[in-house]
Amino acid sequence: MRWIEQTLVTVDVTGVWRGTLTVNLADFDWELTLQQVGPKVTGRIRQGVNSSSSGSIEGTVNGDTLHFRTSRGATGNLQVNGDEMTGTGSGVQGSGQGTFRLRRQP
Repeated sequence: MRWIEQTLVTVDVTGVWRGTLTVNLADFDWELTLQQVGPKVTGRIRQGVNSSSSGSIEGTVNGDTLHFRTSRGATGNLQVNGDEMTGTGSGVQGSGQGTFRLRRQP
């Protein structure tokens, strides 16, 4: 563990993460490509693994939680546990609250 700019950082989310956002029993594929420096996270998001729908993502890590916002209006608070991230958030504006389940790719 290390303290950086008064934020405890206990995980590194750098890498490619794939999974789903489940909203109202519907699953939406997500892919995050993240880079982390200290508590700051940046990268790209692709909604629908075979889709051209993409944008940027920015966030912060505090402890073992990633808080993020995308350029397309999605937000999330995900708890990191090894190579898995789970939590709640919303898809693009208007799609409602849901549950994220993502896994880091090898």
